[in-house]
Amino acid sequence: MNQIAKSPFVSVIIPCKAVDETMDECLDALADVAYPKFEVLVVTDVPADAQRASVRYLESGPVGPAAKRDQGAKAAHGDILAFIDDDAFPDRDWLHTAMNVFGDPSVTAVGGPGLTPPGDSALARASGWILSSYLGGGPHRFRSIKAKARWVDDYPSMNFLVRRSAFEEVGGFSTHFFPGEDTKLCLALISDGGRIRYDPNVVVYHHRRDLFRPYLRQIAQYGLHRGHFARIYPRTSRRLNYMLPSLWLLWVIGGAIVAPAARPIWMLYKLALWAYGAGLLFSGVEIAMRSRNIGMGALGAMGIALSHPVYGAAFIRGFFARTLKR
Repeated sequence: MNQIAKSPFVSVIIPCKAVDETMDECLDALADVAYPKFEVLVVTDVPADAQRASVRYLESGPVGPAAKRDQGAKAAHGDILAFIDDDAFPDRDWLHTAMNVFGDPSVTAVGGPGLTPPGDSALARASGWILSSYLGGGPHRFRSIKAKARWVDDYPSMNFLVRRSAFEEVGGFSTHFFPGEDTKLCLALISDGGRIRYDPNVVVYHHRRDLFRPYLRQIAQYGLHRGHFARIYPRTSRRLNYMLPSLWLLWVIGGAIVAPAARPIWMLYKLALWAYGAGLLFSGVEIAMRSRNIGMGALGAMGIALSHPVYGAAFIRGFFARTLKR
């Protein structure tokens, strides 16, 4: 990977079905980004009704986000491709900070946290607190908070910047999967010798789904695709932390059937339930303290308790699915 210039030209690519209020919020924030050399490409199903002179609009038809991002990349002029979701908006120093990270020639791609916007509804903020908690977000909670910088091998495309040369070398996203298109791209990049750096200061603000139904529907989609990827892309997806919710679900259901017949197993079963309950209590207290809101802690604990079986069941279904719907 060749070292890039100090201030490379950046192409910001945003896929969406249609331009709406959240997209306008993203474009407003991009207009205020403190970086001298970048363009913005918006890829929509149909032509945008109101278009900004500073933005390039591309029409893709009704295709998935991965195909939209690939189309945007082909039309882009930048040395760096910066992908952000239409329901996110960047910090003013987003590109400047990311380009400092790219100053290391060994860095192929850069990801940063998607923080919950403080103006989100209480139910949306509760979803954000779940994702950033120890029991809810697990080892991936750093994606939702400012955590220690690190090397990663998988990162979501809601805040993902990559060298154009590396992106083209692996063929782009080139998939119908959604979600999970970013996992496929990251796997291709690291398999090609690339390195992906998470930096806590490469910040965007990412709107969350409201608890409970919209959030749980999203969690189910994550579980479905991660389970499928655990079978077809085992290198980065067949990991214990992704399987734990499924193992816990099987333990709860199977233990309730088998454990009463044997006292030692029954005692172990009850101990596991008590330990999980203690974990939920800890998470609720953690969220309440960080948010300074007792109600938020209660919502967070309930959301975590529901998200684990929802994700776990979807993971199992995805693992055994021969194919997933486009």
